[in-house]
Amino acid sequence: MTLELLSIVVARKHTPRPPAPPPEVFPSPGVPWALILILVGGVALVGLIGYLSYLSTKRRRLGFQTMARQLGLSYSLEDPFGVLGEPFALFQKGDGRGVENVLSGVWQGLDLRAFDYWYYDESTDSEGRTSRSYYRFDCAIVPIGAACPALSIGRETFFTRMAGALSFHDIEFEDEAFNRAFNVRGNDRKFANDLVDARMMQWLLEHGADYGVEVVGNRVLVAGSKIPPTELVQLIGTAKGFIDHVPEVVLSLYPVSG
Repeated sequence: MTLELLSIVVARKHTPRPPAPPPEVFPSPGVPWALILILVGGVALVGLIGYLSYLSTKRRRLGFQTMARQLGLSYSLEDPFGVLGEPFALFQKGDGRGVENVLSGVWQGLDLRAFDYWYYDESTDSEGRTSRSYYRFDCAIVPIGAACPALSIGRETFFTRMAGALSFHDIEFEDEAFNRAFNVRGNDRKFANDLVDARMMQWLLEHGADYGVEVVGNRVLVAGSKIPPTELVQLIGTAKGFIDHVPEVVLSLYPVSG
């Protein structure tokens, strides 16, 4: 081997190898990064919706607590009274139901319970997927001081949602304006006429448009669409107004036994 060739071989053995190329900064075309970004965005959106729902729920609870203090009532997140055991048609609707944010106590001489109520209808599509449709209300229950047959009063659209499961017949009154505005159902026509007299009709026409009313035994349920906590006074005031307009004949002809 010549001296020149030997020098070349030695030089090759001692020459450092070039550094390995850095890892690819950009992904290879085979990775579905668009799909991954969509999934990450979907997870983030679900998290954001959940967080906003939590904030809304928290604000509503705080709103009910504030109203309880202002009205001199007690507040409970859950239902301590077993409200769903009351025999109102609204509480028999749906495949599931619940009560929360309960105010209770005496307001302007009236013993009451006001609360959020919801129920859902569950359905299954042709592929076996289950979904739920929720309906939400704000309600007040107050005593009536009489033993009353079941009776429901409400606007046609509201009544259809609230008490459509009942087999009661629609009761007509002499006031055609009232008949057009309200749907009254019950099995005791005499009681309906005793309760819904001319004075009560006029009050309902002026103040009852946004509510449904159910009377069962010695309890009255006033229910309306879900409202902000600051508007609970209107719901409670409507319940009191109804009781204030119950004719004296009802209290005398349908006394509470015992």
